Amino acid sequence: MNFSARFVGYYSLNLKIGTLAMSTSVHADTSNTLNISGRRFERSPFFDCHSTPDMVFGVYAGRFYTVSNGANVEDTYWALRRKAIMVDVPERPVEISGPDAAAFLEYVFARRVANLKEGRGRYAIACTHDGGIFMDGVLFRLAEDRFWYVQPDGDLETWLLAHIGGFDAKVSDPHARVLQVQGPASPEIVRTASSGAIDDSVKYFHAGYFDIGGQQVYVSRTGWTAELGYEFYVEWDKTDCARLWDHLVAAGMPLGMVTTSANALEIRRIEAGILDNITDIDPDMNPWQAGLGSFVDLDRDDDFVGRDALLAITDRDTLLYGITCEGATPDSSDAVRDGDDTVGRISAGAYSPYQKCGIGYVRFDQPGDWEGRTLSLVTGDGNMSECRVVSLPFYDPEKRIPRGLDKTIP
Repeated sequence: MNFSARFVGYYSLNLKIGTLAMSTSVHADTSNTLNISGRRFERSPFFDCHSTPDMVFGVYAGRFYTVSNGANVEDTYWALRRKAIMVDVPERPVEISGPDAAAFLEYVFARRVANLKEGRGRYAIACTHDGGIFMDGVLFRLAEDRFWYVQPDGDLETWLLAHIGGFDAKVSDPHARVLQVQGPASPEIVRTASSGAIDDSVKYFHAGYFDIGGQQVYVSRTGWTAELGYEFYVEWDKTDCARLWDHLVAAGMPLGMVTTSANALEIRRIEAGILDNITDIDPDMNPWQAGLGSFVDLDRDDDFVGRDALLAITDRDTLLYGITCEGATPDSSDAVRDGDDTVGRISAGAYSPYQKCGIGYVRFDQPGDWEGRTLSLVTGDGNMSECRVVSLPFYDPEKRIPRGLDKTIP
């Protein structure tokens, strides 16, 4: 990696080639790289806390993030499952505030917003006027008239501004960055870091401002792993990020926490059936095709973007499934065949150390009785392996692990 400019003016970084989404193949992302100028992309305020010469970057939501820091992926996966990891992630919070903030969000999202309580988060989907999935993410209500929507990759702010006419509301950038502390040791780590303020009373999808080492930080019990975990939202102009990082490391190291990169999250998020915008879902899919129909509140009396199109959809079959493969690891764009016919493509894949096989998402071209079928995976080198179609997620469908109800360690 070329650090000659160290992010001053034009700087040069190793950037992965191909899709800019967070969830492309772990093994390909660390080698398929090139040097680019990074002036138009945002560097994390935590960069100097965890930079190494082996870091490989990607771009997500206009931000650099670490695809790999050179650590062994399987080792960090087991650290996540058995202890804890801390990752600097690139998701971008967007603030929506004002007297009509709730009404505006009710209009742009397909899920109810008005009944979301302060200090709570909720997964919410924004649909296009044609009923396709434009964006998914987590919405937090910080105050009666103030919300943060934590967006994945995509152009959310432009979309919101295009629809805000007639509402007394404002869309702004809180300049917030997110740290994730995930894994079974995370409750004890976060309890220590907050001097006991964050305890078991902070339930799944609860959130609030807490004193973390002498600084006020917005903390939620959420994450991108479906493990027990927390997210720390720092506002750059209000937070000494290096001091926060050191404080969390000091709380986590005695319990085996390691700091790592996004590839540690990738395997677990696929196991958990967590979808990535643009990579796994996009405007060409409606929520039912993606298995997300339960997050569309069609029984609302009020109008929202895409409601008429969604009501008109009568074929609500799923197109997105999981696959398991003992003979190969699925990779983005690999073909799935039924006999000689290509019937679907892989959107994301990885090797699962827990399941001891390759796993991935397959997006079928047409609905069908795919679950339970044995098909063929054709990898990029042309080799063919048997694969089995399964429902998502691969295990823990009731999310007993992140809810703290299943504390068995695999």
